[in-house]
Amino acid sequence: MKKKGFFLMVILTGGLSFLAGEISEARAMGKGVETPSITKEQLLSMIEKPEVVIVDVREGESWKMSKEKIRGSVREDPEKDIQGWYDRYPREKTLVFYCS
Repeated sequence: MKKKGFFLMVILTGGLSFLAGEISEARAMGKGVETPSITKEQLLSMIEKPEVVIVDVREGESWKMSKEKIRGSVREDPEKDIQGWYDRYPREKTLVFYCS
């Protein structure tokens, strides 16, 4: 978390359906996709809240080689079963995705 340029994407409740379907559709139509971002300070204020799930979506080798992981985060492979993520996380949770 000390790295500068630590980028975070926040997808709020219900965001997985957007992630799974709408992004693919938007890209197929040649549209850009905007996602809200938060700072590391904002993440720190959320990190211990039980209603927040932090999801690490870095690519496999990047994740494996990294010595920096957010304690308590959940690892999801961004290239596998994104639609399945929708079923794994309760809708009332706030999901924070990070990818760098």
